[in-house]
Amino acid sequence: MEITATINTTLLFPTTPRSRNPSIIPSKRPNLFDLYPAFSNPKNPHKNPICLTHCSTKPTISDDKDNVIKDQDSTISSDSNFNIQNPQKPSSNQEKSPPNSSISRGLVLDLGSEGSWDSIEIGSPVVKRFLSDEEERWYMWYHGRSGGNLDPGSVGLAVSSNGIHWERGKGAVQSGSNVGLVLKSSSDWWSFDTNGVMPGEVVIMSSSKIRASNAVYWLYYTGFSNEKIELLDNSLEFSLENPENGGKGKVCRSLIGLAMSQDGRHWARIEGEHHSGSLFDLGSEGEWDSMFIASPQVVFHASGDLRMYYHSLDLEKGHFGIGMARSRDGIRWVKLGKIMGGGRIGNFDECGVINPCVVRNKKDGGYLMVYEGVGVDGERFIGLALSSDGLKDWRRVEDGPILKRAEENGCWDDGGVGSPCLVHMDGEDDEWRLYYTGIGRDGHTGIGMAVSEGKDVKNFRRWTGFHL
Repeated sequence: MEITATINTTLLFPTTPRSRNPSIIPSKRPNLFDLYPAFSNPKNPHKNPICLTHCSTKPTISDDKDNVIKDQDSTISSDSNFNIQNPQKPSSNQEKSPPNSSISRGLVLDLGSEGSWDSIEIGSPVVKRFLSDEEERWYMWYHGRSGGNLDPGSVGLAVSSNGIHWERGKGAVQSGSNVGLVLKSSSDWWSFDTNGVMPGEVVIMSSSKIRASNAVYWLYYTGFSNEKIELLDNSLEFSLENPENGGKGKVCRSLIGLAMSQDGRHWARIEGEHHSGSLFDLGSEGEWDSMFIASPQVVFHASGDLRMYYHSLDLEKGHFGIGMARSRDGIRWVKLGKIMGGGRIGNFDECGVINPCVVRNKKDGGYLMVYEGVGVDGERFIGLALSSDGLKDWRRVEDGPILKRAEENGCWDDGGVGSPCLVHMDGEDDEWRLYYTGIGRDGHTGIGMAVSEGKDVKNFRRWTGFHL
């Protein structure tokens, strides 16, 4: 399938009729289904259920120039020769920050101010670091929501010079502002993403199929539809619910989409081979990913080899799992099946794994996966797995998580943590940064950051400030 796009100076407009423009927000809420424990938690009888979309996707990807992917007449390469704009400082959009440093330990982005596009809920950070001779620039694409149940959620952009202090916008990105809301739900009735969108991964690539002078941004995202999926039995140890969209035992279907941009702010959807516009379909009846597909993350491996990691709910096994697909051009994908499932009985991820973030280790060529683990009591943790080839040979690191909810009551993330995004900090310290979604017991969400103990990726501590 040939897909050709022409990139203008301010907006990416595909010339093919199989491309779609970003459009208006619909009137229903997306796949916000709660995970309730099958039994009460005696240690925390007042614990609120954690919403799955509070802890969703996100990743980082190598942008080395020697990673070149070829597919007959198509050539894709990671490329640092693209436009990184210096955003204007947005209008006042003060965050709803907790009052003291102990309660807000690790928090780097709180909810937006009242009336902003991200004032009710934020999460799913996708963080990228760009270095040049003149400056250091950070971009964060993330999910946000406002207006209660009538707003299904959109994708926004914040920028930073150090990855800690972020500038954001109150509304949609316009000519006078370079930060804020950048992608809404589709208004096409037949599309898979009419009921909310959530970022999964942003990759910077060039291709002979895309007519552009420089490399462009490729956004892989989760799109939610209004279609409900009903669970026909009670085989799960937990129940999935979306009260606003049909009640107990019903969830909204989600699939994976692709959009492209020249500047990371103005996006045009690229329609995939599936009739709904998604890149590929759900699994057939009885397959592990027949319920929904979510949280795509794409990684370069070698020439002609792009790899996508995503999660779904395996009804037969009764747990969440992570699967994999491969592609030569970033558009057409072939599924390889499930690569990780639920952990051992009693482990923090016994009920499954979701929201993977896979990074290639430049030191030894192996792969690291940070993921969100789901416990039997509904609690969320962040775990770590390693693989030598990034395929099915994944090994969990120890039995415990690398990050768990704050133990001190009243902290902003004392309800659970998830949606990990791992960023390697090249330099003398050779440390890692772990961005994540946190949720409080009161349902308040935010985006936090933890740093590794040097190059030891197994041990993280929440960021507390610069050490001079």
